[in-house]
Amino acid sequence: MNEATLTERGQISVPAALRKAMNLRPGQRLKFAPVSDNEFRVLTQNDAPAGPMAMLGYARRLRAGPLRSTSAWMRELREGERP
Repeated sequence: MNEATLTERGQISVPAALRKAMNLRPGQRLKFAPVSDNEFRVLTQNDAPAGPMAMLGYARRLRAGPLRSTSAWMRELREGERP
């Protein structure tokens, strides 16, 4: 059985053998689910990393007003550069 020691800050290190066997990566989220008074289950959260297309919806929320074409954006940017 693999063991870990709880630190004063409530942290543990997952033993290397388990990390390798479960293909855990730095930054991956783990969920803890209580099973009984002295037992819990650790579940991996295998979310796919957000790709560049995920930003399209986020960026759209930041824009105010109607959608504009790329040429309209470029025209506005170029006009701002003129003295």
